[in-house]
Amino acid sequence: ERVMVEMDVEPRPPQPRWHERYLQPCVAELLGSALFVFFGCLSVVEDTEGMGRLQPALAHGLALVLAIAVLGHI
Repeated sequence: ERVMVEMDVEPRPPQPRWHERYLQPCVAELLGSALFVFFGCLSVVEDTEGMGRLQPALAHGLALVLAIAVLGHI
């Protein structure tokens, strides 16, 4: 007679699929870079008097923060 021994084995986490591993990071990088460049260039289109270099610097910084916040987990 066989005795069944119950083993306490933790299940392995599921492996990511190919699109989660290769495609999503590429698309996230593309969107993040496009967002960064688009908002940076958009900030220079209408240069308000007195802002000088501050407006493009703030726009690039905020675009970078936004891209990281939205796409950083990928």
